[in-house]
Amino acid sequence: MGRGKLRIYLGSAPGVGKTYAMLSEAHRRVERGTDCVIGFVEHHDRPRTEVMLHGLEQIPRQEIEYRGGVFPEMDVDAVLRRAPAVALVDELAHTNVPGSRHAKRWQDVEDLLAAGIDVVSTVNIQHLESLGDVVEAITGVRQQETVPDEFVRRADQIELVDMSPQALRRRMAHGNIYQPDKVDAALSNYFRPGNLTALRELALLWVADRADEYLQEYRGEHDIRSTWQARERIVVGLTGGPEGRTLIRRAARLAEKGAGGEVLAVYIARSDGLTAASPKELAVQRTLVEDLGGTFHHVVGDDIPSALLEFARGVNATQIVLGSSRRKTWQYMFGPGVGATVARESGPDLDVHIVTHEEVAKGRGLPVARGARLGRSRIVWGWLVGIGGPALLSLALTHVATDLGLANDMLLFLSLTVAAALVGGLLPSLASAAFGSLLLNYFFTPPKHLFTVADPKNIVAIAIFVGVAVSVASVVDLAARRTHQAARLRAESEILSFLAGSVLRGETSLEELLERVRETFAMESV
Repeated sequence: MGRGKLRIYLGSAPGVGKTYAMLSEAHRRVERGTDCVIGFVEHHDRPRTEVMLHGLEQIPRQEIEYRGGVFPEMDVDAVLRRAPAVALVDELAHTNVPGSRHAKRWQDVEDLLAAGIDVVSTVNIQHLESLGDVVEAITGVRQQETVPDEFVRRADQIELVDMSPQALRRRMAHGNIYQPDKVDAALSNYFRPGNLTALRELALLWVADRADEYLQEYRGEHDIRSTWQARERIVVGLTGGPEGRTLIRRAARLAEKGAGGEVLAVYIARSDGLTAASPKELAVQRTLVEDLGGTFHHVVGDDIPSALLEFARGVNATQIVLGSSRRKTWQYMFGPGVGATVARESGPDLDVHIVTHEEVAKGRGLPVARGARLGRSRIVWGWLVGIGGPALLSLALTHVATDLGLANDMLLFLSLTVAAALVGGLLPSLASAAFGSLLLNYFFTPPKHLFTVADPKNIVAIAIFVGVAVSVASVVDLAARRTHQAARLRAESEILSFLAGSVLRGETSLEELLERVRETFAMESV
């Protein structure tokens, strides 16, 4: 037998009609022929609710003695023996009397679900564990009975039972919630219009967040990458530079213009670690975005524009906020910046905002090409020195300095090959050695202007020249690979530190940790 399904009626305050809605659902199921029983329902002497109990089978309650009194509780064992298809269990956050099967009623519900029984229950927003401090600040009352948010989030269905504060106060005044002698005190304390409005907003936002989780799950299951603009979700692309604070504040102001707006700051770290940001600055920006109600994300990606767009589409973002490029004018000869690339490839569903800041055009190292260890600019210069240098040197030696001798000519060519190795690494220096040896053979080794060598000693000299060039290039390439490995280890340690920080910040559930891992490494699932 599989696990039962949980349906929860969530309300903003007592009296909005959660129990009534639950009983109405029970009558509908009984009419359809479903085996439905009442495990525990408290009508609180409300006539309309009490009437709804008629026609529904009730499991006798368990009587527990405690400190000289007798208290009724749900008899979990009796419900399990009865084994109905559906059980109604009111007041999910209720604390059981000592001596019961469990300390909390939600734990009783867990037993029913594990036994394959569907459960329909109720809870008020103020009883969610994570909102205890918020509710106390609003109402001045500390809730002693709570239920873990995670348990409620795992419910298969959550239905909001909503009512305006004015209608709820009228219901209270008519005596439909509390006894007449308690009405005036309730209306002037807990049921003040401001309290009810704030609690209603909490309930609406919590359910909206849960609906968004369902939407993300659906989009993931159906591999939907296009943006559905159900709510404003703004992604801020951070580089680790000081302009990030300006971008975060700008995104927060954009989010405030729409109800339910959300800010997600993301730092794209290259897997090779060659463009590492300041950890201190990123920590400051993480604190800032969290203080403003947003979230911080750390993602690994070699192609920064693609990784940023993939993240934005994965979280169903509607806007992206980026800073104006810090590159100098001449650096654009190597290609468009991240902002221009993201704007070009974002498509019609994502708006891209380019925000100016104080660091514009002050210069910044270019991101290296994918798979390159020495950087794109060094590779380009390496090839220029390795190929262009020998050609220019040959021209100079044949027209200007024509009597230096073969030994000096070879040393000059060797210096260019070594320079190509130091600048561009292995491939440019190998090409320089091959090209230089051909030029030496053709222009400077007798017989000239032929690819032959008359003196065997010159063959040895050219072979030594090539060998030295290859050796130097190999040493430079090995050093570059060691630097690359060290940088990659640094990037991995930063990622592990970030994931460990997620645990220390309270993201202790396995699902949250796995979601961080999936997001960080741009996986579809974990």
